[in-house]
Amino acid sequence: MTDDVRSAPGLDARVAVARAAPDVETLRASLDSVGYLTDTGLCTALYLALRLPQPLLLEGEPGVGKTEAAKALAAALDTPLIRLQCYDGLDVAEALYEWNYPRQLLNIRLAESRGTPLAEADLFSDAFLLRRPILAALTHPGPVPAVLLIDEIDRADDDFEAFLLEVLAEAAVTIPERGTVRATVTPVIVLTSNRTRDLHDALKRRCIYHWIDYPDVERVAEILRRRVPDSPLTLASGVATAVRRLRLPELQKAPGIAEGIDWIRALTLLGVEQVDAAAADRTLGLLVKYREDQDLVRARGLDWLVGTGDD
Repeated sequence: MTDDVRSAPGLDARVAVARAAPDVETLRASLDSVGYLTDTGLCTALYLALRLPQPLLLEGEPGVGKTEAAKALAAALDTPLIRLQCYDGLDVAEALYEWNYPRQLLNIRLAESRGTPLAEADLFSDAFLLRRPILAALTHPGPVPAVLLIDEIDRADDDFEAFLLEVLAEAAVTIPERGTVRATVTPVIVLTSNRTRDLHDALKRRCIYHWIDYPDVERVAEILRRRVPDSPLTLASGVATAVRRLRLPELQKAPGIAEGIDWIRALTLLGVEQVDAAAADRTLGLLVKYREDQDLVRARGLDWLVGTGDD
């Protein structure tokens, strides 16, 4: 049995997507409206992933907004974000589908007690199918495609990467009991990687690739103000400068924009209008998450951290 459901809905999806994102600048404005600031390069990559469609692989240092890009795209399109968080040992059942074995067993026993014949196909119907993120994205009815976020693919193992190749190339998966399931509406697939290991060429060949650089201080300050709109402008500028200063190679974990957002949110709650050494000392744990890194920052001096001189 083969479920091949790519037909008329695909045409409807193309029309819906073209209306939602007719060009790069319209998509950029839509992302801006949901609070995500992007440059032309990243917006173009997102636009192509949406319109071609083709999977998009986003790489960059932790905290530069890779995951947020997929979330913002889903919000801008007003479509579901379906997230698969990768980790070592992730298997196909957790990512794709599982059968509801307790319910199958219950139906077998009921059929036996009633003397009712039960065909194998009955046990592998939709009623017993538990859709995990990938299958849920492939079977989303549209017309606007779902955004499938495969987050931190570098944390998964080689076998899982190999499994993904069919999904990335054909928007399809093979379920032994059901055959090939093709996407009703091809999802927008966004993969992220922090480069904890190299990904295989076979996966990269199937994707648009984009590296997200850490933004400059002015853009970070603008992002912070978007995410914490009640924060003072002077505070946003000071936090952005401090986060930039802390992007040191000797730190075990340099802070990213996410930590900057947490920090400015806490400082705003505490009524701080301009970051200074005393405020930084009280709240350093929101920005620097290793004891050794905190010792290194304090050894350099918190006045250096919040100062206005050169790095």
